[in-house]
Amino acid sequence: MAFLFQLLPSKAQDYSRLQQIKGHPFPVYHSNGQTNRAVNISGRCADAMAYISRSLKTKPRFTLLVLTQEDWPHFTKFPVYGMPHYNDDSTLVVAAEDNAFWKSFIPKMDQLPETMRQKIRQAYSSAGGEISMAPFFDLLVLHELGHAFHFQGGLNMPRKWMGELFCNVLLHTYIAEKDPAYLPALTVFPEMVIGGGTDGYRYTSLLDLEAYYDEIGMNHPNNYGWYQSRLHAGAKTIYDAAGAGVLDKLWKSLLVKSGFPDDKSLAAYLGKNVHPKMAELILNW
Repeated sequence: MAFLFQLLPSKAQDYSRLQQIKGHPFPVYHSNGQTNRAVNISGRCADAMAYISRSLKTKPRFTLLVLTQEDWPHFTKFPVYGMPHYNDDSTLVVAAEDNAFWKSFIPKMDQLPETMRQKIRQAYSSAGGEISMAPFFDLLVLHELGHAFHFQGGLNMPRKWMGELFCNVLLHTYIAEKDPAYLPALTVFPEMVIGGGTDGYRYTSLLDLEAYYDEIGMNHPNNYGWYQSRLHAGAKTIYDAAGAGVLDKLWKSLLVKSGFPDDKSLAAYLGKNVHPKMAELILNW
């Protein structure tokens, strides 16, 4: 999610209430009692940054904050605890605890087909046997890492939703290539959300997402989650068809400074220079 918020003026630069983890190529701060969570999240982020930096020949600078719900309002104005985001183009904020936002996506299991129930249980069962979406949301730190690359890498994002699709392609490419054991955690959630349909969602088109991007993210977070699920599923389809090289092709294509008057022209450009599946995702949304 590429929302950028002004840091809180009196407290945002002061991390004294947080603990610091050293040894990463970026600063990491976390809430008290969350060392293990922060180590796992930041370690995955460091590994991904090393891999992606080699591919894209650039390395962004950022600070990672792993926060409890209590600490969240001290370091960000974003209203939804659990929604990963940036305070600015180099301060990444993620949740340390399971939360109401993540839990809001858990469907009524007894109303699902048995095949989907089994997929959800296998991907998201906690040690205590409960269903938790944390395995999926923990992977989104890599989606956010993608935003740092495009914020600081000079990419030309012709649409706001294109920035999200780029990050989803980056996330899926890394997991598929370097950490495939986590593919179920990454892919079952979007399948589950998309399978739930669009009842209750005010916005569903790409034009809606472009026009009401900030409103959807801040005021309709589950609707935003549906959009991200569609884009996650699209990224999987694109990677499966094009392979790991698609990330480099997409990066190079988005470095070109040119305008696209409509989504059809953008789809034609991406279909030719990246892969036809890029065009299909846009045109068949």
